Amino acid sequence: MELILKYFPRLTEKQKEQFAALYDLYTDWNSKINVISRKDITNLYEHHVLHSLGIAKVINFTPSTHVMDLGTGGGFPGIPLAILFPETNFHLVDSIGKKVKVATEVAGAIGLTNVTFRHCRAEEEKEKFDFVVSRAVMPLGDLIKIIRKNISQEQHNALPNGLICLKGGELGQETMPVKHKTVIYDLKEEFDEDFFETKKVVYVTING
Repeated sequence: MELILKYFPRLTEKQKEQFAALYDLYTDWNSKINVISRKDITNLYEHHVLHSLGIAKVINFTPSTHVMDLGTGGGFPGIPLAILFPETNFHLVDSIGKKVKVATEVAGAIGLTNVTFRHCRAEEEKEKFDFVVSRAVMPLGDLIKIIRKNISQEQHNALPNGLICLKGGELGQETMPVKHKTVIYDLKEEFDEDFFETKKVVYVTING
């Protein structure tokens, strides 16, 4: 939890309580339904919560922005972002029902009111959003093809609407087809921990 405060020192008391509650909730749920690698649960705040919040180093979502978290798993990056941006609406989608259940239960336990959930495949979701966020669920090109239909034409933020995803490693080849619309942010510039040495946020402008 200290790690979150190190980089986000202006949290409200409610946000601090919500972030602090995540460890016990995910530890408990993970013992029943495996949404995080068992050996990685002790790194929850660094590898999952702070990693998710890397997106907040790229964009400060305005109130009433609509964001879809595609392939949310147990709720990443959607739940940490929903805590940080309580006036932004997040829609968490995953094709695996038991993972959606964990995310739903965690959000309910900490009193998040700005999240909705859907158990479906990405192709089935037809709603429009300002942004789609994701944690490396598939190659960038494939992801863009699927979510292009979901990007709204109306703009509400400093960045044009599009896709923001958390990726790692060498991305040159993957981003080549959309290079002119892509900005890559190195998280090692934002976070000191070794885990972030190769971690990146990839932002792609998408005209719906």
